[in-house]
Amino acid sequence: MAAAHRTQVCVVGGGPAGLTLALELARRSVAVTVVEQSARFDRSFRGESISPDSVWLLDRMGLLDKVRDQTLETHHMEIMENGRTVLSADFAAFDQPSPYPMELPQPPLLTALTEEASALPGFKLVRKAAATGLLHDADGRVAGVRCTGPDGPFEVHAALTVGADGRFSKVREMSGLAYEKTPLERDFVWFKVPRPAAWDGHTYRVRIVGDRHGLFIPTVPDLVRVGFNIPKGGLRDMRKEGVRALHARIDELAPEISTGVRDAVTKWSDTSMLDIFTTVVPQWSCPGLALMGDAAHTLTPVLGQGVNHAITDAVVLARLTSEALAHGGTGASPHAALDAATQRFQQEREASVAVARTLQLRQERAFALSGRLSRALRRTVYRTVGSSTRAKGKIFARIYYPLQEAERTRPLDIAPLPVPSGQ
Repeated sequence: MAAAHRTQVCVVGGGPAGLTLALELARRSVAVTVVEQSARFDRSFRGESISPDSVWLLDRMGLLDKVRDQTLETHHMEIMENGRTVLSADFAAFDQPSPYPMELPQPPLLTALTEEASALPGFKLVRKAAATGLLHDADGRVAGVRCTGPDGPFEVHAALTVGADGRFSKVREMSGLAYEKTPLERDFVWFKVPRPAAWDGHTYRVRIVGDRHGLFIPTVPDLVRVGFNIPKGGLRDMRKEGVRALHARIDELAPEISTGVRDAVTKWSDTSMLDIFTTVVPQWSCPGLALMGDAAHTLTPVLGQGVNHAITDAVVLARLTSEALAHGGTGASPHAALDAATQRFQQEREASVAVARTLQLRQERAFALSGRLSRALRRTVYRTVGSSTRAKGKIFARIYYPLQEAERTRPLDIAPLPVPSGQ
């Protein structure tokens, strides 16, 4: 017989979404168990760009100082097409508490979240464990998950189960919730190389040549995270040409780093490929279960919005869930309150996610333009925005600062920080 563990909330997935949710719940005295498949936080090339709103949230949560020495602020953005700057922005010009995006590799972020949560009663992290099925009660309500781990099968029984297991979510599949996955016209190849001396460490660079583009993002300690587009499903054909095809693409997009790329990337196994698609889930929850982060709304890597929305999801869902469980604790069943809370969670978050998705898809289409007139129009739009302080402020506020803008009139409820012992 499978071993059983009982908790109030079971979170499947120990990434930024799941661990932020767990920490926020534990700080609100909610018992929470996180089931995580990996044995360690080894997540290179994944979600390192942190939007200013997430930087602000991490600061409010008391976590930013714990990881600051492993971060790198982005002060400028520069878009160049055919060797000429068509748009530039200085993030210091935006009047926000946290104006700068930040590069933060996931291992230190996940470690800090885990250490903070582990100091609180009621938090449990189960590593090297995979969810294999959902538990249901007599009424058909989700009542937890079946799992398998190093010591065999086990069950986690919970009032609420949360799928925070990413863009290929197994919980989403097991739940039967409908979704629509839309492949985009490109995939992305990623790798890291030493930052050249000619480049400062605080400028996010976008290079465009025709329908080909690359992202060049400084990251810690003194590296550049490089990504470039390839046709959908085109990696096999490109690999047939050998690694020289990758070198040629960088020669075209950013010759300043060509030598470094040839030294650092000598074979295709030195790279990582990201399949680009979006996922729209019309209904994020069913009785006893909720989806969040990429499991509920997969975004593209453009503008670094995935981790941002995952962390924001966690803060909102933690508040609503803890309030629902407190209501149940007064004598009424928590089931109805939890169902209402998960529905409210989608209502509060869906519009913001939709805005991010729309902006991303517009940028994706702009990158993919191939006709001569279309490219000329793209350059005109970039230059028009770049020359207008008002236009840049409006667009960047929608992309990077919606939470900080909303905080001016509608403060976000974040769990209070623990009071150090002896105070």
